[in-house]
Amino acid sequence: MTLPLPGLTGLRAFEAAARHLSFTRAAEELHVTQTAVSHQIRKLEDQLGVKLFLRRIRAVELTREAEAYLPAVRAAFEDLRQATARLRGAQANAVVTVSTTASLAAKWLLPKLAAFQAQHPAIEIRLTTTTALIDLAGEGVDVGIRYGRGAWPGLQADWLMAEDIFPVCSPALLAGPKPLTRPEDLAQHTLLHMSLYSDEWQHWLTALGLPARLATGPGLTFDLSLMALAAAIDGLGVALGRTAYVEADLAAGRLVRPFDVVVPAEAGFYVVTPQGGAPRPEVAQFIAWLHGTAAPGEGLSETRRNAM
Repeated sequence: MTLPLPGLTGLRAFEAAARHLSFTRAAEELHVTQTAVSHQIRKLEDQLGVKLFLRRIRAVELTREAEAYLPAVRAAFEDLRQATARLRGAQANAVVTVSTTASLAAKWLLPKLAAFQAQHPAIEIRLTTTTALIDLAGEGVDVGIRYGRGAWPGLQADWLMAEDIFPVCSPALLAGPKPLTRPEDLAQHTLLHMSLYSDEWQHWLTALGLPARLATGPGLTFDLSLMALAAAIDGLGVALGRTAYVEADLAAGRLVRPFDVVVPAEAGFYVVTPQGGAPRPEVAQFIAWLHGTAAPGEGLSETRRNAM
């Protein structure tokens, strides 16, 4: 005997509320009232004969049964979405929405995208930039490129590339009257800081056994790495460059490395996607291209490669 399936509306409310762990945020996503979401989930619980949420004063929690049920529900919705896309002929004008930071987009991803477009002319890339840890599935993002240690709940994270950190400046600054031939000379120069990595100069100096006070003098601070690098190109001071961000500027001679001393970054870049279900073919193609572009060893110094 085949058991009747629960209603699609209730399942959709359950999936959204489980993802957000909030009836209010689920209601906002589904464009209904919180009361409607609560009613739909109670109806689903009655249909299943199972309690799905533990309702607290200011939060909700999944029951053990709901945690076991959720992956299958998510996979079913993903399969349905993919089948609908194929039915509508979406593959003829496939769109992949990508989220990353403005600095990585401008300094690393954008210069390489022409190669992807040449290989896959039928795939449109929509790029969105932010430093916030957005909800990929909730905001319609297919792929994210994030910097960190690879631990983001609800996301599949796959290693993309490592990087080294080292000072960079304009050739004009290097040829100026103040010496800049050894790390100790940084005390005589303006250091360019990034607010997101406020202690990065101290970390770099400490790793070299130098006093962190060298980074406490007058300097300039920017919200974005690309702004700090633009200031370095203009000769305003010395910035800490990350391999992926400065490779093009170093190759073009807009920036130089005043000394050959690098410190491995404590984290790296990951390709992240929502968990549950296989990615659409065009998304899988873009992810494969990303991994091919960030070739093995990219972002690693010679010292680090030899040590691996």
